[in-house]
Amino acid sequence: MMNASPTLFPTSINTQLFQRCATVYLHRSRWIWSCLPGFVRALPIASAYARHLHALVGRYAERNQSHSTFFLRNRPELELMVQLLKSRTLDATVNIAVVACSKGAEVYSIAWKLRSSRPDLRVRIHAVDVSEEVVNFSKTGVYSFQSIQTSGNYGRQSPGHAADLTWKDQFWEARPLSMFERMTDKEVREMFEIQGSEAKVKSWLREGIDWSTADATDPQFASILGPQDIVVANRFLCHMKPAAAEACLRNIVSLVKPGGYLFVSGIDLDVRTKVAQDLGWHPVPDLIREVYEGDPSLIQGWPLEYWGIEPFSNGCSDWKIRFASVFQVQ
Repeated sequence: MMNASPTLFPTSINTQLFQRCATVYLHRSRWIWSCLPGFVRALPIASAYARHLHALVGRYAERNQSHSTFFLRNRPELELMVQLLKSRTLDATVNIAVVACSKGAEVYSIAWKLRSSRPDLRVRIHAVDVSEEVVNFSKTGVYSFQSIQTSGNYGRQSPGHAADLTWKDQFWEARPLSMFERMTDKEVREMFEIQGSEAKVKSWLREGIDWSTADATDPQFASILGPQDIVVANRFLCHMKPAAAEACLRNIVSLVKPGGYLFVSGIDLDVRTKVAQDLGWHPVPDLIREVYEGDPSLIQGWPLEYWGIEPFSNGCSDWKIRFASVFQVQ
């Protein structure tokens, strides 16, 4: 006997057809969005359209981990880290874990900022990534650029030279970007020893950093590193599907000592908000907007890149917990 309400096509065919239609629709929408002037994009109806597009992108885009990064990628984030350590006494030890440390840019940026601002502190950094290749690369602290330009444009070279990890995946607007892209001449000289076409992180910054390979989704992850004063889990959870990112974030937070801080940007906001509310995290209000908007590449990705972040807004009741990138964990 036939079912009372048969389906016209098998579910798999329906899903594939809908996904193809969504891909075509998003391709066309990308062109439409690029043609809209700024004042139109700011209108409420355009904002609603952008949220609709981003929801589709988040559902159907293929998510892949990326090693693209920059030194001093989010300056307000580093400033806030210094502020949060103001109460630490002389010669205090601060333990910091950087999860998904990638090619080391964030690790060395944190070391430079904290040791320059608080030379009296003993800063111990635990740098962890799932990729043994990038951990081994980062540990050497050696990065390359073709030449130093007097204009301060460090590390600029043609796409044909983008073979090593310093340049791997560093593309934005169809051109390769150096990891030094956001640094000044002075900052490069302070952080690196320049040897021909290479820049080596100075020894006083490499000291006190432990490098290891581990998976942040492993239930034993927290026991491997031990309790930390600050845990940095930035710009990698967005590359996971929401359910996987949520499970990983819940696993990572167990690293944070009671009263410690979790830095977590570059993640689907709905995922972060849900976990923060469920676990009772306290959003850090200081520099909340500056830190949220501190990485321009994430802003530029909205709404048609799954890793792009929506415009900051304090118009909703939960805006502090939604747009905070730093939380105190009890």
